[in-house]
Amino acid sequence: MRRDIKKTNAARHLDELGISYELVSFEADEDDLSAETAALSVGMPNDQVYKTLVARGDRTGIMEACLPAGTELDLKALAAASGNKSASLVQLKELQPLTGYIRGGCSPIGGKKAYPVYMHEGAARHRKIAINAGARGLMFVMSTDDLLRATGAKLAAIAK
Repeated sequence: MRRDIKKTNAARHLDELGISYELVSFEADEDDLSAETAALSVGMPNDQVYKTLVARGDRTGIMEACLPAGTELDLKALAAASGNKSASLVQLKELQPLTGYIRGGCSPIGGKKAYPVYMHEGAARHRKIAINAGARGLMFVMSTDDLLRATGAKLAAIAK
């Protein structure tokens, strides 16, 4: 674990909300930024390590989807849960201008703008989960309830 951890906007946002968390760092490999590798690095099972993807609905616009490592986003399910007819992932070049985060470091907390967040319903089965803390190689391990409160996330079956 690295000792040179700098607070991210996401961590500062949680501090402002009075929400407790543990920051866990690991060496990120730019050739493998997968959530599965992050799960191995932080020593947690895939179903407790969540990745954040950014999508665009045809009616509601930008939204964030949080789903477990080892799963794929079900775009039809996300569209239905968010009141859209269709949804698609944003292009990689749009990620940083929209969120302030880069690929492999995207968090549903503390971004440039608070977009609607949809979290896979499986998160409710866990007391704690890990999610990106706003930088590559940095994860929050925190209470699922606190994460839902911090993001205002709606639970939905969005992973396949």
